Amino acid sequence: MTQPTETPVAPPDPAPAAPQLRRSSRNKVIGGVCGGLGRWCDVDPVIFRVALGVLTVTGGLGLVFYGFAWLLVPLDGEDENEARRLLSGRVEGAALAAVLMALAGCGIFLSMIGNDSVLAFAGLLTLTVTGTAVWSQRRSTTPPDAPPDTAAAQTATGAASQTFATPGAPPETKAPPAPGPPSWWRDPIVKDGTTGPVGTGYLWGAEGADAPARPGFGARAKEAQAEKAADRATRGPRPIGGLVFLLALIAGGIGTAGGWGHQPLGTALQIGLTAALAVFGLGLVISAFVGRTGFGTLFMAVLTAALLAGASALPKTIDTHWTRADWKPAAIADVQPSYRLGTGEGTLDLSRIVVPAGQSVSTRAELGAGRLRVFVPKDVTVKATIQVGVGDVQLPSESPHDVDVEPHQKKTVTLAPPAGVKPAGTVELDLHVSIGQAEVDRAAS
Repeated sequence: MTQPTETPVAPPDPAPAAPQLRRSSRNKVIGGVCGGLGRWCDVDPVIFRVALGVLTVTGGLGLVFYGFAWLLVPLDGEDENEARRLLSGRVEGAALAAVLMALAGCGIFLSMIGNDSVLAFAGLLTLTVTGTAVWSQRRSTTPPDAPPDTAAAQTATGAASQTFATPGAPPETKAPPAPGPPSWWRDPIVKDGTTGPVGTGYLWGAEGADAPARPGFGARAKEAQAEKAADRATRGPRPIGGLVFLLALIAGGIGTAGGWGHQPLGTALQIGLTAALAVFGLGLVISAFVGRTGFGTLFMAVLTAALLAGASALPKTIDTHWTRADWKPAAIADVQPSYRLGTGEGTLDLSRIVVPAGQSVSTRAELGAGRLRVFVPKDVTVKATIQVGVGDVQLPSESPHDVDVEPHQKKTVTLAPPAGVKPAGTVELDLHVSIGQAEVDRAAS
């Protein structure tokens, strides 16, 4: 009787592997980040380019994202990213451009923190693009479901082919085993009491069959010297991070001292921090050719950029000298339209002026940083508009111990004379304090 022959069934094709996130080396404009994202998410890279361009213009987030993606995502065909090269001291042009791009983006973003509408739009656009990319990436990497009857048929066919295998078939060809370590009988034989180089002997087997001959003591010394020379050659350039940090401190101190006294505080700090950031950038450029810098230099450069953005946001009314000013007009005619102080404590005493009923007097007081106090007569009605950038507002009805430091405070209040006091005229106040406290109080009598 002739046994039925089973037709072998080819195994199903394996599912294609999901593409890895890599920067594109072909479809790129700057660093290949958008091209790699488009390929990974299976969308047109133009979408990412347009989104990053809009985020760059509206708040600098596009530069931040692109710079860090350029540092962290490796290029096609490479396993090492630019950040790892940078931390190992190999500062190249691509890594330097990515760091400068991220620093510029961080500076723009920090300077736009006060603009809520721009930040809200940037956050909404970021969430939209991220959600679209994630959905497209999941859709492109999810394999289609196989019909249940097809999967069952493939399983049954595979089991039948194993059960009815042709008897006497040759075994499957396998690769030869990897050679093991040298055996104990292949170690060199050294006689007791022998000095100087000793040849290598074996009990049996040809020399060099599974291990090379071992050199004598003289050859070992030469090899040790060669290894030391090679180690010195592979150490690379000497680190220059400490020198760069010292020069940045000196440049920052000189720049700040040059603007101190005749420039606002923010401008003086900007001059010093810009000089320090320039030294850090120059150090990173030099380390690409001579020397080596590490993570500390990069961290200090990022921190300096953040401080520079904060210094640029300081109001220009804040100066570098703490001053105490007391303004005491004796009559309505002596009240100036405005009073201004940079940094310090300013006191505007209006308690000696007499405002007849039905008349009003108005003035404005502005302080950069510190404390602004205004004393008004007891019998006047006070209409005050108080704006504080960061700080506290104190009114006569509040306890002096109740201090609430908040950003962007703005109050418009009307304070009537106390009960039992004959009302007089009106005092209109317009008070502005960038950083500090604004206080309005009545005179005792």
